[in-house]
Parts: sequence; structure tokens; C-alpha cells
Amino acid sequence: MTDPAAHTPRRRRAVAGRCREITEARWFAALVFCLILANAAVLGVETYSGLAERWHLALRTVEYSFLAAFTVEILLRAGAHAERPAAFFRDPWNLFDLTVVLFAFLPFLRENGTVLRLLRLARVLRAARFLPQLRVVLVAVGRSLPGTVSFLLVGGLLLYLYAMVGWICFSDSDPEHFGSLGRAILTLFLLMTLDGLGDAVRAGLEISRWSILYYASYVLFASFVLVNVLIGVVITSLDEARSMEEPAESPEPARPAPADAPLPNADAIVLRERVAAARRALDDLERALAAAPVEHTATALAPASRTRTD
Repeated sequence: MTDPAAHTPRRRRAVAGRCREITEARWFAALVFCLILANAAVLGVETYSGLAERWHLALRTVEYSFLAAFTVEILLRAGAHAERPAAFFRDPWNLFDLTVVLFAFLPFLRENGTVLRLLRLARVLRAARFLPQLRVVLVAVGRSLPGTVSFLLVGGLLLYLYAMVGWICFSDSDPEHFGSLGRAILTLFLLMTLDGLGDAVRAGLEISRWSILYYASYVLFASFVLVNVLIGVVITSLDEARSMEEPAESPEPARPAPADAPLPNADAIVLRERVAAARRALDDLERALAAAPVEHTATALAPASRTRTD
């Protein structure tokens, strides 16, 4: 009697192979991508109140159909890892897809219309799985968050310092823009985009000619230095994300060349010179043996013959 447990790995292997054939097929990726785009279109239609009220039942049916299709998709992707289920949860995109689909079945979330719409909107982000460039950009945004937080801290400190200096210098003459710390921070935050910089400089020059140093130094640090630092952080994260997406190319071990393989030019020349030198040495040895007296040759061969006789 066969043990049923012995057939379990074989069944898992068969299920995983079949599911992998489906999920790795081009038609499957194209179908899921089209479903995501159709889901986005339906979400857009629901923003029109007249259409939403008229086609309420049809839109609800379409929504359930999308949910069923995405559920089947995530089950097929999980089935492709039937041999090693832990590998399914190591992929961040699988976790994201599973979260988006699973939360749609939770009762307390389905009762909240706003949360349910946000979850349905999150399905549109799943299109990044099928667009490599978009996936690289999203990964780069995620990897740039630590650097962006540092940028925000430095930018906030710079805004605070210049806002305090502006409040001290311009609060009495320009209370509309520097009457309080909050007004000063808002004014400087808008100046960071260089919007209204000319009007601010003219208003500052009416107060004091030294205000040009205040605005010039702020624009230099806030609009040029900090923004370029942020751009550098994003570009670095983009390069890292692109290198993560590219398959790691492991160098192949060097294989010995076959005996009849042609050698490089330099090695072939050296080898020819050595062969020619060996041939010349053999020719010289043959000529020397031919010119030697016969008795010397016999004398030299006598000990060898006596040794052979003994």
C-alpha cells in the first residue's frame, strides 16, 4: 500500500508547475494588465453621480467580477510557489497584491465606503508589476525616503532660521508676510519655488538695502543647494533601483580551451619561435653526431653493450 504522504511533494510539484506555466505566460500578464486598466476606467465612471445612479447594479456586478478575477490571479501566483510557500511572501509585490485583495473581503472595511474606494484605487498601482520602468520608479521613490527625510529636516531647520531672522528684521515693516513665525515660514516656503521673488525683493529694498543679502542667501541655499541635493538623492536611488531590477549576471567560470583552438596572436608567435629554435638545435645535434669519428662513437657505445650483456 502506497503512502499518501509520499505523493504530496509530487502533487505540489505538479500544481506549482501548472500554475507557473499560466502565470509566466504573456497572455496572462496582458489579461491582468487589461483588467487593471478596466478597473481604473470603472472607478472613473463612478465619479459621475448620474452614471453611478443609473448603472448602480451593473457597476456593482462589474466590481464583484474584478474582485473575483484578481482573487483567482493571486491564488494562481500563490499556487506557483506551492513547493516553497515562503518564497511567495518574500516578494514585496506579492504581499502588496495579497493585501489589496484580502482587505476587500474584510467586513468592517467593506462597510466603510471611503476605505473601500481607496483599496480599489490601490489596485491601479498593481500595474507597476507589468511595467518595468514604472516599477523602477516606484522602488526608487521608496529607497529615496530616508534621504528625503534628512532633506526635510535640513530644509525645516533652514526655514526656521530664516523665518526667525525675517521676523526680527521685517515684522514691524511688513507684518503681512513676517508678522509671525508662521507667516514668515509660509512666505519663505513660497519663495523656495521662486514664485513672487521679485515682489518680495522690491518690498525688502523699500525697508532696507541690506535685505538683498537676506533674500539672495536664502534663494541660494533653499532653491539651489537643497533642491539639487534632493535631486541627487532621487537620482542615486533611481540607479540603485535599476541595478536591483536588472538580473544579477554571475560571471561564468573560465573553461579550458580545446586543444585545436587557435591561440592568440602573441602566444602563437612565441610558440613558433620556440619550435623553430628547437628544430635548429636538433639539426645542429645531428650534424655534430654525423661529423664525430666512428671510433669515438663505438667507444661510447661499448660500455652500454657490456652492461646489456651482463
